[in-house]
Amino acid sequence: MAWNLRLLFHKHLLKRSVNDHGLLFQKFLHNKPAIILGIETSCDDTACGIVDEKGVILGEGIHSQHIAHLNFGGIIPTLARDMHVDNVTRVCEDALRSANLKLKDIDAIAVTVKPGLPMSLEVGARFGKSLAQIGKKPFIPIHHMEAHALTARLNEKVDFPYLVLLISGGHCLLAIVKNVDQFYLLGTTIDKAPGDLFDKVARRLKLRNIPEFKTLNGGQAVENAACKASDIDKFFFDCVMRKYRNCNFSFSGIQSTCDNYIKREESRHNIVADMIIPDVYNLCAAVQLAVAKHICERTQRAMEFIDEMSLIPKDKRTLVVSGGVACNNFLAKALNIVCTELEYKFVRTPPKLCTDNGIMIAWNGIERWTADIDVIRNQDEIDKVCVQNKAPLGIDWTQTVEDANLKCKWIKIKKKLF
Repeated sequence: MAWNLRLLFHKHLLKRSVNDHGLLFQKFLHNKPAIILGIETSCDDTACGIVDEKGVILGEGIHSQHIAHLNFGGIIPTLARDMHVDNVTRVCEDALRSANLKLKDIDAIAVTVKPGLPMSLEVGARFGKSLAQIGKKPFIPIHHMEAHALTARLNEKVDFPYLVLLISGGHCLLAIVKNVDQFYLLGTTIDKAPGDLFDKVARRLKLRNIPEFKTLNGGQAVENAACKASDIDKFFFDCVMRKYRNCNFSFSGIQSTCDNYIKREESRHNIVADMIIPDVYNLCAAVQLAVAKHICERTQRAMEFIDEMSLIPKDKRTLVVSGGVACNNFLAKALNIVCTELEYKFVRTPPKLCTDNGIMIAWNGIERWTADIDVIRNQDEIDKVCVQNKAPLGIDWTQTVEDANLKCKWIKIKKKLF
């Protein structure tokens, strides 16, 4: 791969000191804040962000592949890889240019290496390793979901430990974030993720045939369509997994029910080709409500488990919500209701940082740099870093939650939403 960045070698003078907890830190002799460059290519967005130790966003570059994949109804891995190859150099140049910095000004390169599409991850990892080698920079491998979980700390004071809900096109999980590298998984999806559900519903409902939704992703299209609903009760969805006393998620049943409604409506109204069912907005609203109720109930159980086990001090109880689906304002409003009822502080990662981006990778690099965790300085060790398409988040406590056998009195979010 030919890199077009103008790279200069730069040697940093470092001094070593030990903090009160015995951790070894490396600081610049002139004591300026560290600056980390983050690279994200885990799926279909090529992104680069530059952040300093104080949480200041210095620069950013991004290339979205959304439109390119839209016509295929999903991500095409080989196409995603080729577009990453074509754009990663320019995106990083854009980030450096917007920050008015050069490679010599960067202290370390942070790169998403797991989980994600292997071919996409490999492009970012290879490019990041090249930057580290040419610029003689430390390399920080990043777990994509850990980065999402920590991004809220970039611009808001969120103390450890806290509860995080990560919801996106590929994930839906609840975890306790104890520290920068300590996570306890309370629940995860057993089938599909909510973002994937919204994409499939939008495609099956042919929302792209409505001009105002033509360029939107599935989640945005469903949310916008739901705002136009005239009868939220027109379609009924059963509550999901209430008999299971755990925090796991399942969205396949919601999709199956939605598909059945669509078939019924298409038959009833003789819908063919590109025609759209008359009640499309009401069905979108019903699907969105079903998803919100399910997510809120699993989150409520996680909160009650935490309180039962005294895992988070009462004065620090916080729910952080991140990931692409966290951009959904209806869902955020529903989760805020749960937080208010159970006396949790509600923190939503800014929408711009909810979707995949380089800033969250750079910030995770800052968190790890500050704690001196997985900062690799030896080139031979950097070369050994491999990408992983699957990587669990932290220690699995899902069975521990189920063993607690908590019975919840569900918060009535629908009455408070409408």
